[in-house]
Amino acid sequence: MKHSSDMSIGTARVLAPSGVLPQAAEKLSTAGPLAASEIEIDVSYLNLDSASYRDLTEVHGHDAQRIRAEVLAIVATTGKMANPRTGSGGMLVGRVSAVADAATCAPYRVGDRVATLISLTATPLEIRDTLERWDTKSEVVPLSARAIVAAPRMISALPDDLPQELALAVLDVCGAPAQAERILSRPLDSGPVRQLLLLGGGKSAVLSAAVARRRGVQAVCVVPSVGEAERLRELALFDTVLVADATDPVGVRRALDEHSGPADVTFVCVNAPGCEHAALLATREGGAVLYFSMATSFPAVALGAEALCRDLDLFIGSGYVPGHAELALQIVRTDPAVRSFFDLHLPARTISKGMR
Repeated sequence: MKHSSDMSIGTARVLAPSGVLPQAAEKLSTAGPLAASEIEIDVSYLNLDSASYRDLTEVHGHDAQRIRAEVLAIVATTGKMANPRTGSGGMLVGRVSAVADAATCAPYRVGDRVATLISLTATPLEIRDTLERWDTKSEVVPLSARAIVAAPRMISALPDDLPQELALAVLDVCGAPAQAERILSRPLDSGPVRQLLLLGGGKSAVLSAAVARRRGVQAVCVVPSVGEAERLRELALFDTVLVADATDPVGVRRALDEHSGPADVTFVCVNAPGCEHAALLATREGGAVLYFSMATSFPAVALGAEALCRDLDLFIGSGYVPGHAELALQIVRTDPAVRSFFDLHLPARTISKGMR
């Protein structure tokens, strides 16, 4: 093990290559003993990020055995869950099973239910079973595993008033509403923010729209199918739901022009690649775009903005913002429409059997 001063950012767990941070590492270690402020977690669920889960199911033709085999191989080879094609991972929940030092690991103690606030691509992980309980029909993966985080700031206590899997789904995207709170409160070169465009109608879009509603900003959602649009309209999660393909920039801009014109701010919440340019074209000059999707090609963003001569504030959707977990959970507790969305989109068995 390396010097203990490296532990707070996790570099002591990097096996290869030398000198990189855990997220960029090719292999991480879960070997004992714990040191400095490290916390060990007995993992009960992984939540694969949306882009990675979609990739796995498409590459393996929804073959459950092959999907499980690749996840097991990734973790066995790299010591973490980092999809080699998307570069993304997800997060996990479980119980604290050991702490290196009671003082440096406070306020967490053995037995506490927690969720990680950092990506699985930076979390040392060891899977102890064959993932036989995972039917692969959801990104929520029940399993027996062991994980290590370098410091208590990298985890959050799970709430007692929400089912475990519901909290997992919310915390997986809790950076989105916090980013919305920041971006929608800032003055733009184009003037005050009146309209937020959300490409995609999933968890991150729903939570971001809830923030927009609280700030008096119109939330417009774009989804690819009429059926999905009708379901979202019934839940009253957005002010407007339009049907367009987010990989078709001209089609998205045309749909907006027929509605109310380009957006002041656009969030890309789609788990598929190729949506970079639609966001650029759909946002008014002087506006802002947040790329929250891990399917984003950031060279395509930069070069696309240049090619279109678009003067926009461009944000990368980092999953960490101070207070983001508390904000997201508070939205779910207090917004009935958002809670209904999450309840409907979690498998019935996880809601009924979720630990409380």
